[in-house]
Amino acid sequence: MLQVLINGLLIVAVGVLFLILVKMKKQARILRLQGRTIRKHVLELEAQNLQLDKLNHEKLQLIGLVSHDLKGPFNRIFALVQLIHLSKTNFTEEQKEYLGKIHQISVDGLGMVRNLLDSRKIGEKGIELDEAELNVSALVSALVKQYQPIASEKKIEITIETPGALLIRADKNHLSRIIENLISNSVKFSAENKTVNIRVLCHEKTIEVAVQDQGPGISAADRQKLFQRFQTLTAKPTGGETSSGHGLFIAKTIAEKMGADLLCESIEGAGSTFKLILPFRFFIGKNNPPSPR
Repeated sequence: MLQVLINGLLIVAVGVLFLILVKMKKQARILRLQGRTIRKHVLELEAQNLQLDKLNHEKLQLIGLVSHDLKGPFNRIFALVQLIHLSKTNFTEEQKEYLGKIHQISVDGLGMVRNLLDSRKIGEKGIELDEAELNVSALVSALVKQYQPIASEKKIEITIETPGALLIRADKNHLSRIIENLISNSVKFSAENKTVNIRVLCHEKTIEVAVQDQGPGISAADRQKLFQRFQTLTAKPTGGETSSGHGLFIAKTIAEKMGADLLCESIEGAGSTFKLILPFRFFIGKNNPPSPR
């Protein structure tokens, strides 16, 4: 009787093991099929990624080509308008108005093209710095002079305060791009008969370029999007100018690459102040140089 019981248990055990083996083989077959499916999807994703990389590269090349080709004509239009501005005393008011619009269009177009080129450089190879000695006060004054005609068309006054010659070591082109974006935005978003005040300050540990306007200010919600790529804010340009929402992103990116910082102080309805903060290592000298602590 005991032997019969043992034999029965062995038969049951063998049966259970057989069922387990059958189930394991089935699961192994399912896993193999799933593995083949996964490998197939991986290969498809790799092919899609290669295609996307190729398309992205072609897109960047196209943007660079078109932007570079457009930069020349906009530069020539801008230069011609600047020359006409010097001899527009015999123009009628209507002609002066049209000239102002052409000037604004050329500045907007040139700004958009330069932002596209900068964006391409940032996306492809980053920002390469070429530092040299420069007078930041003179640089700011030159940029203000460039935007003075546009501001005058909108009856906006640009004031500038500098400590005199202030020598720093920085990349002139990239520093110009940051300050130019800030001045352009301040004029663009300011209404008629307002003032844009630009200050160059030398503190104990930093050098600061502040651009303050009397525009609409920036809401709390918009401040969350500030300096992000392709983010247009609630406030709109006051003279029909264009705004791609890309300039501040580029300015912030360049500033960080330079080892500087770009900050915004704003109260909705009470204007904005953008501050470019350069660390003391940029400083070379002035009449009364500060002493770092």
